[in-house]
Amino acid sequence: MSDSNTSDFTNPSTFILLGIPGLEAGHVWISIPFCTIYAITILGNFTILFIVKMEPSLHEPMYYFLCMLAITDLLMSTSTMPKTLSIFWFNSREIDFSACLTQMYFTHSFSAMASGILVALAFDRYVAICHPLRHSTILTNPVVAKIGLAVVLRSSMLLMPNPILASRWPYCRTNIIPQTYCEGIAVVKLACADIRVSSYYGLFLAFLITGVDVFFMAVSYIQILRAIFSLLTKDARLKAFRTCGSHLFVFLVFFIPSFFSTLTHRFGQNVPLHFHILIANMYLLVPPMLNPIIYGVSIKQIRDRLFLPFIRKGT
Repeated sequence: MSDSNTSDFTNPSTFILLGIPGLEAGHVWISIPFCTIYAITILGNFTILFIVKMEPSLHEPMYYFLCMLAITDLLMSTSTMPKTLSIFWFNSREIDFSACLTQMYFTHSFSAMASGILVALAFDRYVAICHPLRHSTILTNPVVAKIGLAVVLRSSMLLMPNPILASRWPYCRTNIIPQTYCEGIAVVKLACADIRVSSYYGLFLAFLITGVDVFFMAVSYIQILRAIFSLLTKDARLKAFRTCGSHLFVFLVFFIPSFFSTLTHRFGQNVPLHFHILIANMYLLVPPMLNPIIYGVSIKQIRDRLFLPFIRKGT
């Protein structure tokens, strides 16, 4: 398939991913931090899954939600990084049309799932702090499973129209995508048709999923903060605030780059292209790397279990 942007075709058999236009000479060097972040993501999230599985005392709702988040983070980063690294290392730029749409769907679906799981974690902390005596009766294992299923179904169903619409547009100008992966906006912009339906639906999803999740997170943490400041002892307030602070920090790390990437793609015409691409990659890579680090450091049960072998060896 030629890289020419003057080809005459209705639906290309492949797309060409350029990587980071303007920085092609530095692709190998850029791959080093990308690969490092991906390796830390895999190691950290598998560590969380292993610790929760092996420690019976961690078989509680909060840690089940953390496992869901770890699995989602692994899938979200893996949906893009192998292809991105193959572009950087081997200049393997071609991607099949159907594979591109599949990647586009799963990338955004896993991102929406991560958002929903963060809301579930906020709800768990709300119940644990504001209604501690009812926590075990409200968040039973079946309820946790239903919440997880609802998060998966919400993301899967709401994101399904995106690849369906993209597959129906004619692509008669170019098959070159200035990106490292098949991002939804970057793919749809190649269509030589009126794509307002896709554009409006994308904005609708951004404000529906992100807006609703941010609203419920805000309500949960307002109630949590009110409950924390009403605690009698300073140690109790500090312990509750430390646990909830880690959740809130993860929430900010996830949503701020995501919001910024969405807004700059749609309204930041003066922002350099390579900056668009780096931001679009960072919001998929950095939160999955930071989540296990933040939770591993801030949650005492995970931290103690993680360092237990070293403590025994030192003893």
